[in-house]
Amino acid sequence: MFDTIIILLLQIGKIIAVVLPLFIAVGFMTWAERRVIAWAQRRQGPNVVGPFGLLQWVADAVKLIFKETILPSGSNRIVFLIAPMLTMALAVVAWAVMPIDPNFYIADINVGILYLFAISSLGVYGIIMAGWASNSKYPFLGALRSAAQMVSYEVSLGLVIITVVIVAAAFGDDGFGTFSLLGLVEAQRSVWFFIPLFPMFIVFFISALAETNRTPFDLPEGESELVAGYFVEYSSMAFALFFLGEYANILLMSAMTATLFFGGYLAVPGLGWLIPDSFVWFLLKTFFFAFVFIWIRATVPRYRYDQLMRLGWKVFLPFSVVAVVFYAAMVMIFSG
Repeated sequence: MFDTIIILLLQIGKIIAVVLPLFIAVGFMTWAERRVIAWAQRRQGPNVVGPFGLLQWVADAVKLIFKETILPSGSNRIVFLIAPMLTMALAVVAWAVMPIDPNFYIADINVGILYLFAISSLGVYGIIMAGWASNSKYPFLGALRSAAQMVSYEVSLGLVIITVVIVAAAFGDDGFGTFSLLGLVEAQRSVWFFIPLFPMFIVFFISALAETNRTPFDLPEGESELVAGYFVEYSSMAFALFFLGEYANILLMSAMTATLFFGGYLAVPGLGWLIPDSFVWFLLKTFFFAFVFIWIRATVPRYRYDQLMRLGWKVFLPFSVVAVVFYAAMVMIFSG
């Protein structure tokens, strides 16, 4: 009984050690995005609250906490309030299987990559609930766009993940593929997967942009035609939860990119002596890809909706199917 309590307390400690820094990182992401876009547009950006404006996200959080939550008169109030909670919760629980360090993770389950894929697929439900419960045209149109977009690009994401597992079978020690994220990272000790899987890395990263509704695929939030999309009727902390969920998903997709294609917590070959801590390498890779997310928003114009769907179904899907067959054949030929 005592041992069970100790294990439970350790797990709770691990959860706090992951979730608390995640919330802080999400806060700094809101600052970083405004700052990077300001640099790209030759503006100052937030620079008043705290040194270099670093505490701007704290001021924003305090403002949103004390604002009134306005519920539209014709909305379904229960679903309206559950939607942002669901979006934020899914963005957080996905981190349960992320190997931040070879000795630090909340859970290393043997289907970790499938767990991540399932959690990311559920994110569309919060958006659909928000659009429907608002009882307004613009949120509903934004929610429909998001549902179609996320379903379209999840197919490509799933096929990319299959190619990663196939290649892990060739580079892993046991000769078998693994669905454990820790196992996928360890299989990259000889070569990072972005080298043999470079085309699939490109497909994965672009699909991640579409999955998180980010520029140039931010059609569900199209300000020019939908005001703000599915969360236009939200205010106060309900709006903040959507905001936090979006940035938590950006960090999650950045961490997935680093884990699946760039060795996760593994050091850059030849530079392990410079930064011996594997945790720092994981953070550096994750924040680099998060920076790329922001950089793309500052530089790339938005797609039309027909272009977005054509890219997903007529380019990425057939390319991913062919790639799965090709990599499976290569692994069978060279390992057999």
